[in-house]
Amino acid sequence: LLFSATYPEGIAKLSQQFMKEPQRITVQAQHSAGKIEQRWYEVKSSERLHAVSLLLAHFRPESSIAFCNTKQQCRDLVAVLQAQGFSALALYGELEQRERDQVLVQFANRSCSVLVATDVAARGLDIADLAAVINVDVTPDSEVHIHRIGRTGRGDAEGLALNLVSMDEMGSVGKIEVLQGRASQWSPLSDLTPTGSGPLVPPMATIQIIGGRKEKIRAGDVLGALTGDMGFSREQVGKINVNEFSTYVAVQRGIAAQVVSRLNAGRVKGKSVKARLVEGAE
Repeated sequence: LLFSATYPEGIAKLSQQFMKEPQRITVQAQHSAGKIEQRWYEVKSSERLHAVSLLLAHFRPESSIAFCNTKQQCRDLVAVLQAQGFSALALYGELEQRERDQVLVQFANRSCSVLVATDVAARGLDIADLAAVINVDVTPDSEVHIHRIGRTGRGDAEGLALNLVSMDEMGSVGKIEVLQGRASQWSPLSDLTPTGSGPLVPPMATIQIIGGRKEKIRAGDVLGALTGDMGFSREQVGKINVNEFSTYVAVQRGIAAQVVSRLNAGRVKGKSVKARLVEGAE
């Protein structure tokens, strides 16, 4: 059995040389393209990264994935966004597994607002309630574009796909229009104005506890410790991810320092633990 989120024409032709009477099964998408609002903005290559910050300041999505075609552009964009106060992390192929895990945990538990990723690194991600997708570059593969924007607008939710396009990418836009069967809706960058008082701050923060499945720690053990003697409410605690050697806990950002202090002074499952605040990929 071979599984693929996309099946470009080139791969389909290549497979015919090696497969004998293959059966193809296509699973219906979990989203409707009609629920995804797409907007297109023409930009100069030199203003592309700044344009992303304009989009974030104007639309203020609680969570978004910004797709780049190269890992270097991922790094450059994260540097620009962080310098402007946005909560952004990068996901690309060269990250160590530990770094990748920390990035994904923080984005999924709402400790990070913007995930800047390449297509390969983001393959297989399933993030619920994704407010927006930003295509920093137009992918030359139309099916990849459909797969990118399909990460927003899942189920009954409405989605937003924002696309930045330079003149040399107009040909790729034309291919996407043919595949989607409709013309693109263009807007000028000058329409984008900040709608809030600064970058959106993530509602949660991530705490790392040194100790995980290897120490037989379970999510219920951590929740019980936090809501028991440590005095926090269930509503103040978010997702708990237990890995082999570490446990990651999302808590309301305003109490993060308190949680770290009480964990270091208290016990989980009857044992002393070490805890720290996770900031970025470390």
